[in-house]
Amino acid sequence: MPYRRLPNTDLARVRALKSAVERCEKYNVYDLVISLKTLTEARNFLLRFEGAQAYYKQCYDNQSKSSRKHQTNVKVARLFISHFIQVLNMSVLRSEIKKSHKELYGLPVENFNVPDLTSESAIAEWGEKIIQGEKKRLDAGGAPIYNPTIAKVKVHYDIFMEGYLRQKELQLITGRSLEELTSMRNTADEIILNIWNQVEKKFGDVQPNEKRLDMCREYGLIYYYRSNEKQREALSES
Repeated sequence: MPYRRLPNTDLARVRALKSAVERCEKYNVYDLVISLKTLTEARNFLLRFEGAQAYYKQCYDNQSKSSRKHQTNVKVARLFISHFIQVLNMSVLRSEIKKSHKELYGLPVENFNVPDLTSESAIAEWGEKIIQGEKKRLDAGGAPIYNPTIAKVKVHYDIFMEGYLRQKELQLITGRSLEELTSMRNTADEIILNIWNQVEKKFGDVQPNEKRLDMCREYGLIYYYRSNEKQREALSES
């Protein structure tokens, strides 16, 4: 005996609801296989569920599109910040800048490695540190670092930060739209299950069994055969 299984994706849920709603709309109220109340509930929910899906897709697409453009700015900002720190370290090694001045940038005095700039949060953190550190050193009478200048670094850092904050905002919007969509899935499953139960009850006496299953499938029900049932079916056809 084949068994039914509720949809496990949002697109499949929409297909199941649409199948039932569109099939019922071909009949008048008195010939409905499911109750008018259930049909009305399914129709209204389907509109909201499809709307939530479309909004999530739009939010996700906006985030993805913005991210592709943002990644170019990430690479440039990382390059300039890394290069500035390397030039600063070389200036210290050449005794052009006091080793103790590295503390102004939040850099360890005895470590000449460039901090890990893999993550965007690290770029945001170290970009701010070196901009403020260079300002403090210049205010104290120090000579500016060139190639790159801190002004050049700041231009690319500001561009990066604008995109960085925008991405966080878009991620938040996308996350909220996904939460809304997720919160609707249980209701979708409950409505689909209710429809399927009513359909199967309506066609419960139809024979043969395969005809009954086909009539149910017209309302979106999905049946699966177990492997041994498939084998028996193949033998009977041979």
